Parts: sequence; C-alpha cells; structure tokens
Amino acid sequence: MASKRSGHWLLLGCVAVIVLLLVWAFMPRPLLVDVGAVQRGAMHETIDDEGKTQVRDAYVVSTPVTGRLLRIDVEPGDRVVQNKTVIARMLPSNPVALDSRSREQARAAVSSAEAAVRLARAELNKAMADTELSSAELARISDLQKRGAISVSALDQAKRTSRATSAQLDMAKAAISMRQADLATARSQLITFVPGQTDNSAAGSDVINILAPHSGSILRVLQESETTLPAGQAILEIGDINEALEVVVELLSTDAVKVKAGNRVIIENWGGADALKGVVEKVEPWGFTKFSALGVEEQRVKTTIQFVGDIEQRASLGHGFRVETRIVIWEQSDALIVPSSALFREGSRWAVYVIESGVAALRTVEVDHNNGISAEVLGGLEEGEQIVLYPPAELTDGSKVSSRS
Repeated sequence: MASKRSGHWLLLGCVAVIVLLLVWAFMPRPLLVDVGAVQRGAMHETIDDEGKTQVRDAYVVSTPVTGRLLRIDVEPGDRVVQNKTVIARMLPSNPVALDSRSREQARAAVSSAEAAVRLARAELNKAMADTELSSAELARISDLQKRGAISVSALDQAKRTSRATSAQLDMAKAAISMRQADLATARSQLITFVPGQTDNSAAGSDVINILAPHSGSILRVLQESETTLPAGQAILEIGDINEALEVVVELLSTDAVKVKAGNRVIIENWGGADALKGVVEKVEPWGFTKFSALGVEEQRVKTTIQFVGDIEQRASLGHGFRVETRIVIWEQSDALIVPSSALFREGSRWAVYVIESGVAALRTVEVDHNNGISAEVLGGLEEGEQIVLYPPAELTDGSKVSSRS
C-alpha cells in the first residue's frame, strides 16, 4: 500500500516538473536587439567618389623640326629650369639616298651650272673690256671738247656710252654670283646618305638644343631612344607637381548639380596616414557619357579640386595618382543625430523604435539630412534616448527588448 502511494507521488512530481519546464520554455522572453543613442554633435553630408591627380597646365614638348633625336638624358622626376635646362638635342636629318637616275640628273645639273659660271665669267671679261674702252674714249672726247674741236653732243654721247658699259659690268658681276649659287645648289643635290657615315654629327653648330619651356619636373619621357622623328612629334612632358597639382573627379551629373565652387573636400585613401584638405575650384558645365565597369551608361561631369594646406603633407603624390574624395555639400556643428541604421519607413514617414523601460515603442520622426551613417533629426526624439539599431522583422510596438551584449 505504501509503495503504491510513493509511486503516485513520484508520478505527480514528474508531471509537475514537465509542466514547469513547458511553462518556462514557452514563456515570452525579451528580444535581443542592438541599442544606440540619440546624441548631439557635428554632422556633414558628402558626395563620395574616386578621383585622379593631375598637373595643371602640363607642357608636352615636341620636336621643332624633322631630324634625328639624340638619346634623351633627363629622367622622370628631374627638375628643369625654364629656358635654361637642355632637355633634348636634335640633328638635322640625313639626306635621302639617290637612285641611279636621280644621281645622273644631279651630275648633269652640276655640269650645266659650271658651264653657266664660265659663261658668266666670259661676259664679265667682255664687260670689263667695254668699260675700259668707253672710259678711254670719254677721256679723249673730253680733251677735244675743251679745245673746241668737237661738239658738246659728241661728249654727251660718250658719257652715255661710259655709263652703259659700267652698268653692263655690274650686271656681269651679279650674274656670276647667281651662277655660283646655282652651282652650289646643284652640287648639294649630290649629297646623299651613306650608311655608317655621320656627316651631321661632325658639325657641332648643327646640333639643335631643345630647352625646357617651363620650370618644373619631368613627368614622363615619351621617346627615350635615339631615332628619326618628324616635326611636331611629342617626346616628353613637363609639369610643376609642387605648385600645380590638382584632383579631377568625374561625378555623376545628379551629384554634380549639388556641388558648388568653394565646397570643402576631404581627400582620403591616397596612401598617407592623414586625410588631405581640398576645396572645389570648378564644376564643368559640360557632361559626357561614360560606361561603368558593369557596362552601365552614365552621365559624368568633371569637377576640379585644389589642395589646401602644407605642400609637405602631399609631397609623395604625383601626376595620375588615385585618391578618394568626399565633397562636403552640407555640414552642421550642433545637430541632433540618430544612426541611419535605426530608421525605417512607416507608411510615408520615417520611424524608429525607442526603448522605454525595456519595451520597444514605435515613434515617427522628422528627418532632414542623411549621409548613410547618421541622420539629422528635426523632431520626434530627444537627446540621450535609447533606440533600436537594425530593427528585426519580428519586432513590434510594445515588444519587450533587451540589449545584445
């Protein structure tokens, strides 16, 4: 009889324990959530995009004439002085090689020019003889006219003949100079390129020194080896990295309309320890089409940013370096800030869950600026209130919550 009673009480105890465990298992527990706080502080809204440094007014040096460019000695990074530093040297180009027909034609032209010179010298000798004869005749007629043995008309005729022969002599001398020049031209046609012969390098006066058009540094050498180039061929680029370095950012056109000249810029991830400061100089009025890495067609606008501050802070930056820019389009030194991760849409308005005595209370708020990390609250919250971050889908108004450790 006693064993039956003890078994009965044991069964009742087991049932009670099971009931208590079930009650404990299905008892509502506070929902674990991330908790943040509403606070006051400085806040700014930025437009973030990648940029590239460039030298303002970079100078591309080109060959002034067609010729042979000697090997360039300057290297990227070398400092040059305007109109003083020799950055390249050139020699006039070698003449083209003549074929058999052209060579024979040039030799015939030389022979013709030599004959013309001999003819001009013969005409000079004739003119000199005529001049001497006319001068002697003028002297005799002058003596006769003084004695009255000849008329004045004969004297005038002798003077005219003397002047004419003098003019013929001058013409003969000029003709010789012309024929000698023609001979030199004809002989120059026989000058031809001979493999292994460097005619131009022997004359130091033929070397053309190209001076730096601007003070600065050599940015890049486009043609380093010795070669023959036409006039106007780019050989190197010069720019002043210290004083004329700037940043160019290609903004989306929808972002560019929010940017104004004078906006403060934060330049980050450029390789240095500290962020650099800048200011927007201009936003170009012309947009262009560009395809993104995913093949999306975008309208972009170039925005120029000037560095502000000590040059030594960005001494390691050069031309064509990648940087990340944050253009500040709005900032407030004393704003009521709530983390953007606490906001969600409740109908057409923004809302948050405020923690009051361990219970989540739904509250609509008025939000102005939002930079994706923080948002400015104009109404609905007070400084110091606790709010739920990343509210889960199962959270509702009045749910008990507990901070996730």
